Amino acid sequence: MVTLSLIVAMAENNCIGMDNKMPWHISEDLKRFKALTMGHPVIMGRNTFESVLGYLNKPLPGRENIVISRSGYTPPENINVPVFASPEEAIDYALRRTNKEVFIIGGAQIYKKTLDKADTIHLTQVHKAVDGDAFFPDLNIDEWTETTREDHLDHDPPYSFITLKKRVIPAKAGI
Repeated sequence: MVTLSLIVAMAENNCIGMDNKMPWHISEDLKRFKALTMGHPVIMGRNTFESVLGYLNKPLPGRENIVISRSGYTPPENINVPVFASPEEAIDYALRRTNKEVFIIGGAQIYKKTLDKADTIHLTQVHKAVDGDAFFPDLNIDEWTETTREDHLDHDPPYSFITLKKRVIPAKAGI
């Protein structure tokens, strides 16, 4: 079974970005992101993809980059990535491309539209509130089980790596 995972770094106030950038620098988070997503399809919105291009001048290497854009985005001439109009189309495409794990990597609108479809959340919880203009949707923690946690409270800013798995709610017996 293929796992659909969200991977996100988020502040205590659910902030995930400011001006299409992360409002902190945690090199261990970037290393974890790379280690978890390497070799897997990664789905992102157009703004997140353009941020990646602005930072790396190319798509994320070693991963199939898949872009969601409602406006019919055309990537730069030398960049070959599939573009879909909806998260559902992008996820369907990605699921046909792997038998392991598909990652949703942002941004805020894409997380909001895919949270209910996710099996796992790989969360970097930044233990402070920050100013921003992009926020992760509210998470109903009752729907998730924390399976792993690694605290890094001596870092500035302090953070934790947390893995959440969607709870399986047993079906009620018929009458």
